[in-house]
Amino acid sequence: MIPPLTQPPAPDPLWQLPLPLEPELESAPAAPLAEPLPPELLAVLRRRGYADGAAIEALLRPPAAPAAAQHFPDLKLAVARLERACRQGEMLAICGDYDADGMTSTALLVGVLQRLGAQPQAAIPSRQSEGYGLNAAMVERLAAQGCRLLVTVDNGISAATALARAEALGVEVIVTDHHTIPAERPPLLALLHPECTPAGSPYRGLAGVGLAYVLAAALAQQLKRPEALQAALDLYCIGTIADMAPLTGVNRRWLQEGLPQLHRSRLPGLRALAQLAGLEDRVIDSQAVGFRLAPRLNAVGRLADPALAVELLTTSDGDRALELAEQCEALNRQRRDLCDGIEAEAQALVEADGPQRPPFLLLAQSHWHHGVIGIVAARLVERWGLPVALLAGEGNGCLRASVRAPQGFAVDQALNACADLLERFGGHPAAGGFTVRPAAVAPLQERLCALAGQWLEGRNSALLVAPEALLPLERIDRDFYRQLQRLEPFGVAHASPLFWARDCGVRRQRLLRGGHLSLELEAGAGTLPAMAWRWQGPAPSASRLDLVFRLRSDHWQGQERLQLELQALRPSQGQAAVLLRRQRRYLCHREGTLLVIRNPEGQELRVAWAEGAATCQDAALTHPDTAQLVRHAAQALGLAA
Repeated sequence: MIPPLTQPPAPDPLWQLPLPLEPELESAPAAPLAEPLPPELLAVLRRRGYADGAAIEALLRPPAAPAAAQHFPDLKLAVARLERACRQGEMLAICGDYDADGMTSTALLVGVLQRLGAQPQAAIPSRQSEGYGLNAAMVERLAAQGCRLLVTVDNGISAATALARAEALGVEVIVTDHHTIPAERPPLLALLHPECTPAGSPYRGLAGVGLAYVLAAALAQQLKRPEALQAALDLYCIGTIADMAPLTGVNRRWLQEGLPQLHRSRLPGLRALAQLAGLEDRVIDSQAVGFRLAPRLNAVGRLADPALAVELLTTSDGDRALELAEQCEALNRQRRDLCDGIEAEAQALVEADGPQRPPFLLLAQSHWHHGVIGIVAARLVERWGLPVALLAGEGNGCLRASVRAPQGFAVDQALNACADLLERFGGHPAAGGFTVRPAAVAPLQERLCALAGQWLEGRNSALLVAPEALLPLERIDRDFYRQLQRLEPFGVAHASPLFWARDCGVRRQRLLRGGHLSLELEAGAGTLPAMAWRWQGPAPSASRLDLVFRLRSDHWQGQERLQLELQALRPSQGQAAVLLRRQRRYLCHREGTLLVIRNPEGQELRVAWAEGAATCQDAALTHPDTAQLVRHAAQALGLAA
């Protein structure tokens, strides 16, 4: 029995308010929007680089996808080979990965190819016994079963040994993958990869399931069978959001088309999964996919045979779908319990090292389940703001690790700098993994700590919270939330806006079971609920708070309500604020209609500020730095977005 988690104190996050917008950027868009957006949302988009109304309209209504054959050089070759397989009823294998992207990709192609006359079978390696990607043993097994054609999804480009074995056995391979292309291209029949598209292509951000969708759509078009694509867009939506693909280009367009229909999916498995996730008969947005549906699928790949998920997503039998969805639900509960237990042990190890934290947290226990250590590593990053590696036993005398890191620390570069100490490694800037021998763990930790220490140099806190716009609570209502939804879908490269509000009154607060903090906040004449998930520490003692939050829609006792999802809070500074600019500290406060700014030498600048004005009204302030300081002070005091 794992003891209750005793939380060591977490560092206070550093608040980094957004820089004030230049006056010309605070005005209406150069090209008027078809329907105006609230100023707070315009401020968010301005800070994200959307400079005019035309750019914002393109975000709200992205253009249709261009012809895929003009962007993927090998698409026609791949379609021609699959057309032959469909017309001849050929047996082939769809070789996927065990995460949600890989499983939805596999299910998408299996379903479409079955409807088009081929005999596809799913082939996904075991996370526990085989590891990631196509391997030579799989190729030999499938060839022995009579497969002369393999299609990889979400893997394959780095499987040089397996592809060479396929060539030797006379097995053709179509690779669809979005991972890094090696310097020497392995033998294959055709390759669909985002990096093979022209620079600036709207297909550049596709995950594995997006490439599977491109291939399936082109094949259905070639065979003049558009009905074969039924529900393919549903699977595309799940896999794209689950894999945290950037929501730009065709991803944005297809998600806008697919998400509103997802709750009416023709796939019994998706309907059953949504029912058990509490999403039945409710429009499913990107947040619901990312936090409700995707984890239930990922739990299968982490703890069990991914064939379960593929069958769930391809079966036409409603009763069987519900049975399989219940198995996914049970695995997800098991996954949560495993994560909670490993997190408790990991936190205990952190606390045992005393109050000082190393710049890189490397923790190892041979009995940890390597199917879930990545989730726990991400939780520790969120708590401490430091890069984290969790190591578990691999069963062959080595340790297998999952690495997660905050923005700014490049995991792939750090692992590359430690290559001589590692057996295998890979990843991207935010996450990665490696295998290491026990004897190399100590020097590895020393080197990673040195790299993280350099990254942390000069920072006041490892944790940083950076809201994008001021949003007073009295501005939040149903109409504002409707306008916020116009910016959907949210995800990587287009996150849900992070707002801040100052001097918020607290009506009630309580710590909930599971370590969550619930607040009831004053909002004009009414109140707004707020929730800080996995809150660390006691309930705040101050009766007025500054908040950083995202705005969500929550269902409570059958009713939909707006709720703040808190990212950070601090005692309110009242009518005062402290600014740090160029290593100098400025004290700011209001005196009636005056804005007063005091520099470190005690000199004061007193400026008349018209309520609601976007810029300083004092014509004497002509120096750009002084004008920006005034706008920054007004923003910190809640006078500008």
